[in-house]
Amino acid sequence: MFHIILFEPEIPPNTGNIIRLSVNIGCELHLIRPLGFSIDQKSLRRAGMDYISEKQFNIWDNLDNCLNKIRISTIYSVSTKGKKNYTDINFRSGDAFIFGPESRGLPKKIRNDYTSIFIPMRSKGRSINLANAVSVILYEAWRQLDFN
Repeated sequence: MFHIILFEPEIPPNTGNIIRLSVNIGCELHLIRPLGFSIDQKSLRRAGMDYISEKQFNIWDNLDNCLNKIRISTIYSVSTKGKKNYTDINFRSGDAFIFGPESRGLPKKIRNDYTSIFIPMRSKGRSINLANAVSVILYEAWRQLDFN
C-alpha cells in the first residue's frame, strides 16, 4: 500500500488520528524523531483509541534510516510550498508521503530532494490541519488504486 512518514510530529492528537487512518486504509506509518510528545501520552492514546495497541507504526531516529529500510516506489514531500498539485499525480502502491511538523513544515532540503506536492487552498491561512492533509492525500492515492 502506501507509507505515511511524519517528520518530527509535534501534536499528539494529530498523530493519534493519523494512526487510526493508517490502520483503516492499510498504510504503514513511520514517525521520525524527535517527537514532540511521548508515545504513551494520554491525548495520543485518546485520538488513536485502541489502534495504538496494534503497533501500526514505526519510530525512526532519522529520515535517512527510514527511507533506506522501507520499500518505496516514489517519495513525495507534502508542503504548502509544493510545486505540483496532488491531483496532478498518478500515485502507485508503495509510494511514500513525507509530512512535516505542524509548527514549521518540512525543511527546504526535504522539499527539494523529493517530488514536492501541495493541497490547494483559497485562503491566506498557513495550512490545513496535518491529520486532514494526510487524509486528503492518502484517500486520493487510494482512490486511484480503486480502493484495493
